[in-house]
Amino acid sequence: MKPSDQAAELRTELGALSTEQSHPELTDLDGMGTLDLVQAMNREDQKVPAAIAVALPRITAAIDEIAARMAQGGRLVYVGAGTPGRIGVLDASECPPTFGTDPGLVRGLLAGGEPALRNAVENAEDDAEAGRADLAALGLQPTDSVVGISASGRTPYVLAAIAQAAEAGAFTVGFACNPDSPLGAAAELALEVELGPEFLAGSTRLKAGTAQKLVLNMISTIVMVRLGKTYRNLMVDFQASNAKLRARSERTVMLATDAPAETAQAALQAAQGSVKTAILMVLAGVDAAQADGLLSRHHGRLQAALLDS
Repeated sequence: MKPSDQAAELRTELGALSTEQSHPELTDLDGMGTLDLVQAMNREDQKVPAAIAVALPRITAAIDEIAARMAQGGRLVYVGAGTPGRIGVLDASECPPTFGTDPGLVRGLLAGGEPALRNAVENAEDDAEAGRADLAALGLQPTDSVVGISASGRTPYVLAAIAQAAEAGAFTVGFACNPDSPLGAAAELALEVELGPEFLAGSTRLKAGTAQKLVLNMISTIVMVRLGKTYRNLMVDFQASNAKLRARSERTVMLATDAPAETAQAALQAAQGSVKTAILMVLAGVDAAQADGLLSRHHGRLQAALLDS
């Protein structure tokens, strides 16, 4: 195909995407006052939660499938290019400190690799071969789950990655911000959050990026709840690696047990800093070794360990 023909085809393809349209109410954007601009952008941002609400049944299905596979030892992998890829990397990088997970359990793959985190590598999104290679390098198993993220739903890198994941038998989710997307069609589960035109035409780091952040928050957080990484609404598997987090550890034990600070501190010291172990020690009246044994028996699920104590 001639470059001119390819460009014409791509223009037509982009022209059909709602995220690429010019917002009919904002065509005089550069002539508006600052307060009007702020208010208009805020109005657009308020549409994101409502759009996500429509997709909640699909999000629920994705979470349940991912959690079931991870309970069998599987991993969660986010794949994207540009803003969606960076958001996936961000969400994955927050799981170890928040939930005490191994860094390999939740992974974020970004087209263009590490350099693309800080600098735009625009041509990386077109590299389908790299999408396949990056997924193949992970040695995917049927217990793994791969979430492809693309505002347009047509990014070649992401489509190729999803195809590679499907061939490996992994569960695949196609998360797009346009309806009837190629990505949704390629994945086992289509998760499409339709947001309409952006405040700035085609700038999908705006509403689309916000939606991606909110949905990935849901996926990783609720999957971890399902895996027993929380107790009530408390983080109990986080890593206390600084003064603030050590204070949070003590406060979490106190909130979970109604114990005074001295008791929480003593339990944490005996538990070598493990919040989950310390809570079980205080509530069940057991020592650290007994608490660890109960938690091991119940695969780290504090609620189940308490019922067995």
